[in-house]
Amino acid sequence: MAFKLSMSQSSPSVRSLGRRVGRVPVIKSRGVATAPFRLPAARNEPNLDYARGSPERAQVEKVLKQMKAQLPLESQSFISGKALSVSNTLQQPLPAEHATTFTHYPLNTPAQINEAIESALAAKESWQNTPFVDRAAIFLKAAELVAGKYRYELIAATMLGQGKNVWQGEIDAAAELADFFRLNCNYAAEILAKQPDRGTDGMWTRVDYRPMEGFIYAVSPFNFTAIGGNLVSGPALMGNVVIWKPSPSNVYASSLVYKILLEAGLPPNVIQFVTGDAEQITQTVLGHREFAGLNFTGSSDVFRSLYAQVGENIGKKVYRDYPRLVGETSGKNFHLVHPTADIDSAVYHTLRGAFEYQGQKCSATSRLYLPESRAQEFLAKLKSEINDITIGSPEEMGAFMGPVIHKASFEKIKSIIDASNKDPSLELIAGGTYDGSTGYYVHPTVYRAKSIDHELFDKEIFGPVLTVYVYPDAEWSSILKKVDQSGGGFALTGAVFAADRTAIREAEDTLRYAAGNFYINCKTTAALIGQQSFGGGRSSGTNDKAGSANVVLRFTSPRTIKEEFFPLNGFRYPSNE
Repeated sequence: MAFKLSMSQSSPSVRSLGRRVGRVPVIKSRGVATAPFRLPAARNEPNLDYARGSPERAQVEKVLKQMKAQLPLESQSFISGKALSVSNTLQQPLPAEHATTFTHYPLNTPAQINEAIESALAAKESWQNTPFVDRAAIFLKAAELVAGKYRYELIAATMLGQGKNVWQGEIDAAAELADFFRLNCNYAAEILAKQPDRGTDGMWTRVDYRPMEGFIYAVSPFNFTAIGGNLVSGPALMGNVVIWKPSPSNVYASSLVYKILLEAGLPPNVIQFVTGDAEQITQTVLGHREFAGLNFTGSSDVFRSLYAQVGENIGKKVYRDYPRLVGETSGKNFHLVHPTADIDSAVYHTLRGAFEYQGQKCSATSRLYLPESRAQEFLAKLKSEINDITIGSPEEMGAFMGPVIHKASFEKIKSIIDASNKDPSLELIAGGTYDGSTGYYVHPTVYRAKSIDHELFDKEIFGPVLTVYVYPDAEWSSILKKVDQSGGGFALTGAVFAADRTAIREAEDTLRYAAGNFYINCKTTAALIGQQSFGGGRSSGTNDKAGSANVVLRFTSPRTIKEEFFPLNGFRYPSNE
């Protein structure tokens, strides 16, 4: 099985599209014929298990071996579906073996970024006039390619490049990516179907869901291959053109996603794929008059900076419109345990929430509140189970944890652990160690804080570090208020563990704004597309809810059309007589 997806491997239709540089093939509008069509029913892609001896495990091991043997892999950037020629490249080390280069990727120039923007804008009219059923068919086809033909290549690239184990790669690069492609089609259709249902005799009012004027800038993070697919597919389905800049630590897997979209029939200039210096690319994009929207997932600090730049440019009248800004950013997520909780279940949820994918999910559990009456039981079991956590290269199928993403992340977490180990107000429960000799490995770490106001309850770490506070049982209600006030101003995810329905109700109500995703007897991670739409408020983002129609609607500019079927025979009202 070849894992390198190139234009030469694409379907004939894609090859022909690739030759039509600078424009989208004109597809004749067939509005009447397309109106009655319905999309396939919404569904989630089933997860494969990768159990020992399973065919899927054998397949992914085979592709991993092939991919590893060909390192460093070549990543490309694309304008109008054509790989750019570049003189300068950057490299991404393999997180599990930082002496080895995983991939080289291009350093695009401002001139190339402007070329990408102009190429996308040249495609805009034809793409937005392409019937919705034809746009949707492309992404439905892409979902099938993700779930079938390229499943293992995507997973292997995500495992090696992002340090995920096979299960985390499966739920991300295969299942969730396919879900986004499929379900964004359903969400787009849901929006298009929303029409006024109240009228007056002789009048007809309807809504035209137009794409934005200009282009959308999509900025995707390192930690989920699927997120890039989501950030580009929602706007594109509604007729927008997109400039896509993936994280430097997720270029290769993202480029596979882009090539899959081309193979599925996406006209090559609808989405432009650019790489290189993030600040330089962003300055070029945000300075363009046709910038119409930002679809962003990443750090809160970066999003604030982008928001500020756009605001300043709005004040200077740089843009024609007020750009739409959508951001899903950081979290400092909590588990709150009530005395009536099932302790064993809460421990297992906490282990997964805090330490799966090395705590590098924006929804990862990083603060824990325990009742005094159950704390010893909880912490004893937590420590015992942590001792059973396996750590190793993603190629080791039995590893529960792998490396963190890169040196900067490792050094940040290392410095926090070093300072915490010397802090007399903290008790080390587990871990507190790391090993950067071969890869960027941080061991699962738990501290118990004497004070609920310790800085670790507010500082975003983005690594496998959990901070615990033990509260007196009688202070349940006041602890709820403190949980709401803590967390560094973030409000992404949170969970309560309890059997007492009164306690659950009090927590749900008191913590109404503490988390955009609130879980009851369930960990803070693993929202499922189409079931738990995802996003938070406060400093965690604009809460437009990925995995729902809400965020897709943000990249439309609705036009209300009112038509009357009778003449007006005068201008006076009865009250004027």
